[in-house]
Amino acid sequence: MNHKLNELNMKTTLTGKDRTAIPTEYVFANAGDRAKTQFLELSRLYDAQTIRHIEQRGIDEGWSCLEVGGGGGSIASWLCVRVGATGRVLATDIDPRFLHTLSFPNLEARHHDIRSEPLPAHEFDLVHARLVLTHLPERESALERMVAALKPGGWIVIEEMDDLTLLPDPAVYPGEVSLKVKGAFQQVLNARGVDLRYGRSMPQKLRAHGLQNIGAEATASIWKAGSAGARLVKFSCEELREAIIGAGHLSQAEFEADMARLAERDFLMPSPMLWTAWGQLP
Repeated sequence: MNHKLNELNMKTTLTGKDRTAIPTEYVFANAGDRAKTQFLELSRLYDAQTIRHIEQRGIDEGWSCLEVGGGGGSIASWLCVRVGATGRVLATDIDPRFLHTLSFPNLEARHHDIRSEPLPAHEFDLVHARLVLTHLPERESALERMVAALKPGGWIVIEEMDDLTLLPDPAVYPGEVSLKVKGAFQQVLNARGVDLRYGRSMPQKLRAHGLQNIGAEATASIWKAGSAGARLVKFSCEELREAIIGAGHLSQAEFEADMARLAERDFLMPSPMLWTAWGQLP
């Protein structure tokens, strides 16, 4: 399916009022070239895995799908192609500027804050979100809204990070690098209400909501210099540079040294675990 997406003509179409200037409280902004780059690297890292899990849930033409936190729109685009002309995709985001650039007749791009605003109830065969709930202090009510959007028999697929379980261990694997900036980055996120281990709890969360046929998979890889993962680490840390240095977690020199280390030929580090959990509404 991915090759088809590359052939589609993308043009700017706004659905409803243009809300691209709305500020958010999220740690990472959805605006500007940096956001575009981050979305691209996330797509390179995880889209194939996301698509595999959605396909395993039996997605078919005519399905009604909800993509929460659609970001750059790569998965929303794939869903539009997959469900076809008889299907429907609702893609939401607190800042949907990139979703508004997609041109699919079966796509609705909507400004929506999953933390506080309701979703259509009992309408969707599939609800998907990737790297959304981890960042929300209101994550439990957000998940409840997503589950309530499922129709009977519908599937939810949630992908969230566990950034604490898998850590570099140079004593065992000398090639793995332990970056000081990684710990500082985690401290800043934790102080802002990010749950760095939320992905691991997802199967239990879905069970608590009464879902059945629950399953989960955790994946990790080694990121090397020049990889999408290493670039993502750099862009993310650069976005929080002032917070990291301002809080005294690292000096300017220490921060710059780690940013330079990411580009060195022998750089290797384990990725965070990405947990994918799924469940079906009875």
